[in-house]
This record gives sequence, structure tokens and C-alpha cells, in this order.
Amino acid sequence: MEYTDLTLAQDKGVLTITVDRPEVLNAQSRIMREELDQAFENARLDDSVRVVIIAGAGDHFSAGHDLGSPQEAEDREKRPYAPGTAGEYERSWQQNVANTFRWRDFPKPTIAQVHGYCIMGGIILAASCDLIVASDDTRFSDRTVRWGGPHVQYLALPWEIGIRKAKEYLFTGDWITADEAEELGLVNRVVPREKLQEETMILAQRIAMQDPFALRLSKASLNQLQDQMGYRNSIISGFHNHALGLAHRREIYEGEKVTSKERARKRDERFGDRN
Repeated sequence: MEYTDLTLAQDKGVLTITVDRPEVLNAQSRIMREELDQAFENARLDDSVRVVIIAGAGDHFSAGHDLGSPQEAEDREKRPYAPGTAGEYERSWQQNVANTFRWRDFPKPTIAQVHGYCIMGGIILAASCDLIVASDDTRFSDRTVRWGGPHVQYLALPWEIGIRKAKEYLFTGDWITADEAEELGLVNRVVPREKLQEETMILAQRIAMQDPFALRLSKASLNQLQDQMGYRNSIISGFHNHALGLAHRREIYEGEKVTSKERARKRDERFGDRN
């Protein structure tokens, strides 16, 4: 099928799916998420695909959720979201948790090829992958607390870096550099920016040499082990706190007549963050 927000390329058994919205730093619109869902399903059914790489076009992996690009605004007008708290809850669940579980449970190995900004929704997407290879200029951040909420919808960060460090980075909203991310276990490898695509492909091709069914069983066992430790239930309970935080955030910003982008700029300037 043809995609609006994705480009696909296959090299032997490795399929690279690139989020192709560089003009908005690969912010994740509803259309982009729906297309990614379909691309994963097509890859699942294609026996020639053994490993999937998720990448981002341009200077950044993903600046997070699409807060109102022209594409997103037009899509919302054509396909209005259900109103009220119930509609907001359902939309947030379907677009940020239900689909992420599907991507995490995709039966073939996945690698996030991350560079530049990996913010909030970007972390959700990267965390859904089995492995993460990051360039040395990558910076991660979940700034939801600065927005008046608890964390992003899919709270994987404590599982990636541990509870105490997750508290530090959530409470401050500060950046996690690529080197810090590797030390904390958030990423598997850090490589020079100019070698990111090459090094990620080398890793993917090595994995693609393995027996597909053995890989599938290995991934299933590790995901099941994580779920038995409470992963899935903690994501679900975390989402409920996020939903409660949405109502609180509305109260904080009620009547404020500024765009989300302007609000974010003012919020980050208080902490000395310009980028």
C-alpha cells in the first residue's frame, strides 16, 4: 500500500520503516500511527521480512505527539474525535497504549534507530521496540510533569532505566543524553551520527540470519517474563493516572489563550531549556 507519513525500504530480510514527517520533527499524528499499525501488520504477514527497523527522517527521531500540525488539524476536522472525558480517554488509549502493545508484541525483532530529539511520544515508539541503537547526538525527555501531568500515556521509562532515575527525569523533565541512556540501559548501543544507519543495519542483518521461529519464541518468552513481573499491568495503571492528569491540566490552563507550542516554550524557559 501507499503511505502518507511513512517510507519503507527492504534490504534482504530487514525492513526499514521511516517516519517521514521531518517538517514537524516527525511528530506523531493519528494518520502516522494508523499507517504504522498497518505497516507492522503487513510486515507480520510477509515471510521475507525477518527484522524491522523504525527510523525517523530528517534531523530528529520524533518530537513526540502531534499537537496540531496542518495535517492533524485537517484530519480532526474530517474525523472528529468523540467529545468529553470519555472520548478523550478512548482516543488516548487507542492511539498511545493499545497500539503500542501491538507494536511491542509484534512477533519479529524490532530495532529503533534513534537520533536527535526523542521526546515523550518518541520515547513511547522507541520503547515499543526490542532494541534501541542511538546516535551520539540523541536526547531523550518526558516533560509531561512540566505540562501538569504525571507522565506519557505509555509509562515504560521506569522499566527502561529504573524507578529512582525515572523519578529524577520525570520530576525535572531534564534531558537524558545518549551516553547517559546507554549507561542506564535505555539504549543498547551509541554510535556516531554518521554511522547510525550503517551500524543499525549491521545489527539487524546479524539478527536476520537467525531462524525466524526461534527468534519469535525467544521474543515471546522475554516479553512474557516482563509481563509476569508486572509490565503490562503497570502500563495500564499508569495510563489511568495519565488520564486523571489530563483533567488536572485542563484546569491549570483553562482560559489561557496561547497555542500548545507557545505554552511549551514558556514552560521550558523557566527551567533554562531553549531546545
